[in-house]
Amino acid sequence: MEDILMIYSPLIINLLKTILFILISFIAVSTLLIGIILMSVPDGSLLQFPLTILKDSPFKDFRLPGFLLFILVGGVNIIAVYYNMISDAKRYNWAIAGSVIVILWSLTQYFLLETSFVIDMFYLFLGISIILISMQLKGKSLI
Repeated sequence: MEDILMIYSPLIINLLKTILFILISFIAVSTLLIGIILMSVPDGSLLQFPLTILKDSPFKDFRLPGFLLFILVGGVNIIAVYYNMISDAKRYNWAIAGSVIVILWSLTQYFLLETSFVIDMFYLFLGISIILISMQLKGKSLI
């Protein structure tokens, strides 16, 4: 099978790399910041999250979810940003790992809270997009 990247021009490949970098950077920075805010103000008031959305979850406030968001989602995605910055061979694997965690976070949140927010659907879309772009850049098209 012909290498999938051989059919793309270098301009398209660089565009995909740039888009991938922007997406994982956005996820990393936003989830790190939101995690810090939730740990700092665990009643959710700064982000206008009512504590009532946690009533059927195992959490009494947003401190632990903020910590998990910071470490799991933000941490893995900031590592993916780093590996993309240095153009390491593992950069696409880290991007995929980070996006899988984003997708799992969104789905877990949906099932725990039994409600969905527009922002969660946005992050779910970003996670799927990152997987598709990373697989394309690895030379393994899913579409």
